[in-house]
Amino acid sequence: MSSEITQALEQAIESLIAEGKEPSVALIKSRLAEPLPMPLIIKALQAWKKNAKVPKIEKSTPPLSQEERIKQLEEQVAALTTRIEQLEQH
Repeated sequence: MSSEITQALEQAIESLIAEGKEPSVALIKSRLAEPLPMPLIIKALQAWKKNAKVPKIEKSTPPLSQEERIKQLEEQVAALTTRIEQLEQH
């Protein structure tokens, strides 16, 4: 997955250069098939301007839903409460 993002950014930049255009965030964004967060595009453009190379970019896992977060937090609270009770008994 990460190589796909890196390749898409590289292709966008290379296509702009081939047309004689200076790559910019807006132009790169317009060339991408799938939208990417602006910070990723900015990071790729800065790296390309500095090293003429796009860094390997990895896609992170999506954040948990509120229900999943609440469930995890409830489980954590229950486990910590049990540990506290055990420590208090000693």
